Amino acid sequence: MEKHSSSLLVTKGGRYILLSFVTILGFTIAILANRLFPQIADVVIEPYPVGKLFVIDINELYNLVLLGLILLYVVQAVYSYPDEDRRRMFLSRAPFRFAAGAVLAVWDVLGTKLLLLPQPFFPGPARILEAFLAEGDYVLENTLYSLRLFASGFFLGVAAGVGTGILIGWFPKIYYWVYPVLKITGVIPAVAWMPFALTLLPTPFAAATFLIVICAWFPIASTTAQGIASTPKVLFEAARTLGAKTSFLMFRVAIPHAMPQIFTGISIANAFAFTTLVMAEMMGQPGGLGYYINASKVWSAYYKVLAAIVVMAILFSLILWVVGLIQSRVLRWQRGLVKQ
Repeated sequence: MEKHSSSLLVTKGGRYILLSFVTILGFTIAILANRLFPQIADVVIEPYPVGKLFVIDINELYNLVLLGLILLYVVQAVYSYPDEDRRRMFLSRAPFRFAAGAVLAVWDVLGTKLLLLPQPFFPGPARILEAFLAEGDYVLENTLYSLRLFASGFFLGVAAGVGTGILIGWFPKIYYWVYPVLKITGVIPAVAWMPFALTLLPTPFAAATFLIVICAWFPIASTTAQGIASTPKVLFEAARTLGAKTSFLMFRVAIPHAMPQIFTGISIANAFAFTTLVMAEMMGQPGGLGYYINASKVWSAYYKVLAAIVVMAILFSLILWVVGLIQSRVLRWQRGLVKQ
């Protein structure tokens, strides 16, 4: 029996090592394609100073990014191995990571080495990184502007949405007067309010914040109200039997019961808010990633446009990850009860 368990463990360990190797193989192929495939198209690869001591070109930066990804996944493989759930999740994504590395290799050859893709609309991945070498400080400045605008609008939207949803779901009279307004205004795209926001509010930043609040408010208020209203009466009756007051019923029974719906609304609002953020920046903000995209498009610098899109993707993924961590912490009682 011990021998069988030992051989099974070795088999699982060997499969894990193999799939971990598959994970980094795609990015290794991308590095080899960049370094070994000759630069056939007539393109000048200029070096850029980094600080006062280093000089680096786009291909060297591209290779460093790929090496960073390889190191990241190696660390993740080591970290995931002791835990069965983390190990299973890591293994399930190995084929996708390999495919991502292979796609980068093909893209680099077609978009940089041969220039077979339509230019300047589809530059190679190394060329996209040139935006960070040429004007990294400016990209960072616009990224921070977007984060500040998103945070101010989204947090206010969450507070307004949760507060409105609790009131609507708990008080019938407020539901009677407010819910029709919520239904009518909620279906209108937030950007449609931009002319009024720019006219009535003192600054473009305040106007964009208002738009983000509006687009986040509707889904959060709706799902929160549904969660509050759907609380089973048996929970209230049990709490009243134990002497619970109205405040206890609201804050310790109804709101905890509505937490899954509240986080559903927050996740939906997160996507809406990010979309509204970019659109607002492209239509009148003095900064931000949307503004950077507009300014780059005017000069046909599409590698800068794609660089801004990459930053957006990273930011949105990080925001979703943080929301997911908070949700898993607050709803930890759901572990083992719902499908992950």
